[in-house]
Amino acid sequence: MTAHASTIAVPLVPRAMLFGYPRYSLPQISPDGTRVAYLSADERGVLQVWLRGEEGQKDRVLTHDPRRGIRSYTWTHLPDRMIYLQDANGDENFHLFLVDVTSGQVRDLTPYTGVRAELIALHHEHPEEALVAMNLKDRQRMDVYRISLASESAELDTVNPGNVQSWTACGLKVLAAVLGADDGGQDLLLRDDTGQPWRVARHWGPAEQAKALSFSRDGRTLYLLANHDVDTMRVLAHDTRTGQETVIAHDPEYDIEWLATHPKEKTPQFAMVQRDLWGWIVIDPTIEADLKVLKKLDEGEVSLASRDLADRQWIVCINQDRRFPHYYRYDRQTKRASLLFVGNEELDKCELSRKTPIRVTARDGLTLHGYLTMPAGCPKENLPVVLYVHGGPWMRDGWAFWSTIQWLANRGYAVLQVDYRGSTGYGKKHLNAGNRQWAAKMHDDLIDTVNWVIEKGIADPKRIAIMGASYGGFATLTGLTFTPEVFACGVDLVGPSNIVTLLNTTPAWWKPLRAMLIHRMGDPATEQEFLHSRSPLFKAEKITKPLLIGQGANDPRVKPAESEQIVQAMRKANLPVQYVVYTDEGHTLARSENRMHFHALAEEFLAKHLGGRFEPMDEIPGHGGVIQ
Repeated sequence: MTAHASTIAVPLVPRAMLFGYPRYSLPQISPDGTRVAYLSADERGVLQVWLRGEEGQKDRVLTHDPRRGIRSYTWTHLPDRMIYLQDANGDENFHLFLVDVTSGQVRDLTPYTGVRAELIALHHEHPEEALVAMNLKDRQRMDVYRISLASESAELDTVNPGNVQSWTACGLKVLAAVLGADDGGQDLLLRDDTGQPWRVARHWGPAEQAKALSFSRDGRTLYLLANHDVDTMRVLAHDTRTGQETVIAHDPEYDIEWLATHPKEKTPQFAMVQRDLWGWIVIDPTIEADLKVLKKLDEGEVSLASRDLADRQWIVCINQDRRFPHYYRYDRQTKRASLLFVGNEELDKCELSRKTPIRVTARDGLTLHGYLTMPAGCPKENLPVVLYVHGGPWMRDGWAFWSTIQWLANRGYAVLQVDYRGSTGYGKKHLNAGNRQWAAKMHDDLIDTVNWVIEKGIADPKRIAIMGASYGGFATLTGLTFTPEVFACGVDLVGPSNIVTLLNTTPAWWKPLRAMLIHRMGDPATEQEFLHSRSPLFKAEKITKPLLIGQGANDPRVKPAESEQIVQAMRKANLPVQYVVYTDEGHTLARSENRMHFHALAEEFLAKHLGGRFEPMDEIPGHGGVIQ
């Protein structure tokens, strides 16, 4: 054990507690408000949908997924039916399954090989039907099908008129679509009724962003998230007949991320905005009284997890930085709340680390937001640091609990997260500042943040690691090739190494996004030299520090070749690399066995090169990792 590891006063938190499934997650109340379902592992350790028992009765498992585990489900408007999505070993060709809550029977509603299904809409006035998008006829185009939940038959409802990125239904009528435009922007298409022609209602340029959210009950208003004419995403009410737009909610500094509308009346109630923490922007004044009650339940971020059709019974989630979520059942009529689920009671007893919002000024003056998590139970200076880079890159970090961050802090590392230019959430100027800046100014932002933590005296400059998944993996490879003197080691999970091959092997159903990707990254057809200059693969000989790479064998986004080609280049040059492939995973490590295995490898690797502590790897039955 190193000197640093021996000075950490808090107990080691077992990996199984951090990377196993929480005891309760994603609870959902039935539309009639009488029953609650949730996700939890079964006796084999596989994540399933469970039903909360009536008073005096035990909870019972509803699904029996054999291996991968269920991560997404919802109630239908039939009293004893729910549906869930599942893919095969991470290939992202999701099938839609129907569950009979009474009999336990499970049926595949989209039993098509190589086809991806996406749920578009359910509606209480048509409880036996669902609108589902599938690339059944053309793998590059998602058409909409109407599926009977009774007969399981599917019929074509709406033909894709172009590069549709998303569909929006009013009731069970598809009346809006957002298309990827040739310039890298988006077109909003509307129609007055099914069978009527589409019309272009608005165009957003490549520097703008927009989402179609939902319709009013009468279909006259389409609620949008968009940032045309302003910097940040705001909620707009778009009149579908006149095109006139009214601002419903806006924050001048941060993008609004989500709009809540009444489940039946479809009137706007509140919007969610992620500042340093998530917050509410109340639209319907009657919500104010509810929010006041909910804020008193517990410290942390308050969010709405689920509610019934009448909007009386809510399931509310309280997020904090140092624990899995707590869930409360709340009655809007009586204004009373009761604790429903604690995500992980054992973890609540552990001493974990605070996550603090930070601000860093980049070398060109851009303000960078981020978070610093200091390890509990050890001195706060001259620490080993892990720069943990978020994926996307068009995403952002948040304050709420994240197992990976608490795991790193518990092992003795200060954890640095930064929303570099190109991250979302801070307006389009911040987002667009990342255009064509992979391995350039986006990476400069990471280095500037590292320099900031060194100048603060927090970091030991000789013990800094870079780590991340997807774009975070690319950033790791960039760090060890473009700035090898900064980092002591790197951990890359499903990170691309060559931007040209990355763009030339995207999934077929990403075709509507291709013009946007080219606008933001570069064109592999005409700018190969430029993209090669930004790709770590062609600087692999610069790597002098140890590197651990993890890869999902079935990843449809970042193909295994992205990892294999840089591993081969490093081994040919006798450079230090450790490589593990998960045979039953895609772009994320969905199975807890694989998460525990990869993080066991990573923590021993980090301890060796940074001096933190680690829990020795025991036998992990069922993991799919193959060290190559």
